Amino acid sequence: MVDSHSHHRHGNSPVNYGRAFAIGIAANLTYLGGEAVAGVLSGSLALLADAGHNLGDVLGLALSWGAAVLGRRQPSGRFTYGLRSSSILAALANAIILLVVTGGIAWEAIWRISHPMPVASGIIVAVAAIGIFVNGGTALLFSPGSGDLNVKSAFLHLAADALVTAGVVAAGVVIWLTNWLWLDPLVSLVVSAVIVFGTWALLKSAIGLALDAVPEGLDSAVVRAHLLSLPGVAGLHDLHIWGMSTTETALTCHLIMPHGHPGDAALNEMAQQLHHRFGIQHATIQIELADSEEACALTPEHVV
Repeated sequence: MVDSHSHHRHGNSPVNYGRAFAIGIAANLTYLGGEAVAGVLSGSLALLADAGHNLGDVLGLALSWGAAVLGRRQPSGRFTYGLRSSSILAALANAIILLVVTGGIAWEAIWRISHPMPVASGIIVAVAAIGIFVNGGTALLFSPGSGDLNVKSAFLHLAADALVTAGVVAAGVVIWLTNWLWLDPLVSLVVSAVIVFGTWALLKSAIGLALDAVPEGLDSAVVRAHLLSLPGVAGLHDLHIWGMSTTETALTCHLIMPHGHPGDAALNEMAQQLHHRFGIQHATIQIELADSEEACALTPEHVV
């Protein structure tokens, strides 16, 4: 006879960054509007590239904020985990939007390198200088960071924006002193490269979470070894670890304990160890008392 017990443990609610998202969206939306107008008036592709990047950040912040709100929705009969996984979709959409916007800017920049166009360097320097303070100040709102992929991406994007905008300022100064018009599209290509480099890691993490991969930073082999080392555990199978959202990790497994059921207190202790040692907030553990002749149908590793 197989005795089974499921134990669930949820972590604490993530920090509410609603105010930070609201301020970040408002500040960056206002700035990118002015930057886009300045880019058109000055003829600067570098400013337009930076405005495109800021647009991606605004959309990303909006998606992340929406996902944070949805993630607090209670589970229902249809969505038994709630809507916390919407944060994964937001991170994925954020990465795709940034790459699409960047591709358009880079295409135009390549053409302009061989067909330089006059730019108003003074406007470039003034507008980009404002952007350093807007992006840098907004990034500080997310600096506590937590373990949320969306909050982390918001901080990294905004901080990178501040550095990239500083490069645009430097390019504007050089163009003003030398009249090297080719420098403007070259800087926009550098901006695009920075965006792609930073976005690639976000895209990789988001795709992994969307495909129920083991979250980055967590080694399933170490978790398996820990579970097998627990008193009374003779075997383990059907181990699955995945991200329920960008902040929560879940685990399910079958533990073979032929000498008897450990009891609720022991199962609670197992879940607490998984939480504190590995950051796994939601553990479901099934205990099996059967010997090898009555092996569970889910024992083979290829069966899920």
